[in-house]
Amino acid sequence: MVPVPSLGTSRSHWPVVAWIRLRVPPPPPVIMLTPGIPPPPNPPLEILEPNPVRTDPRKRVYSYEEDLGESVVRLVWDADDPEVLEAEYRQPTYDRRASKSDVVAFWAAVKRLVAPIGPLPVDGADPRP
Repeated sequence: MVPVPSLGTSRSHWPVVAWIRLRVPPPPPVIMLTPGIPPPPNPPLEILEPNPVRTDPRKRVYSYEEDLGESVVRLVWDADDPEVLEAEYRQPTYDRRASKSDVVAFWAAVKRLVAPIGPLPVDGADPRP
């Protein structure tokens, strides 16, 4: 399993047993009315909430966590890399990988959560269903 750095702070302390990296359409170009630095982009989903990084207060990370009973699905978006949306599947499992049925449920939950954006291309995942 390729480790994915977890941005921000997760509410759950469980390990990541599966993850998906999705490509988000690029944000529209910013029209600047005054000179200066353009503002950072807004998160691609309304459910994403600020999740500050304690070690770097300049980072703008947003996340959303959904409890699925014995597991948690977490979406993470970093304004520094606005075209990537990461999804983590966390379980209280420390000695084995997620089962095939858990992975299928994780992918279904992610598809449901990103539905307002539309179908997104998968940039990377572990494991694939």
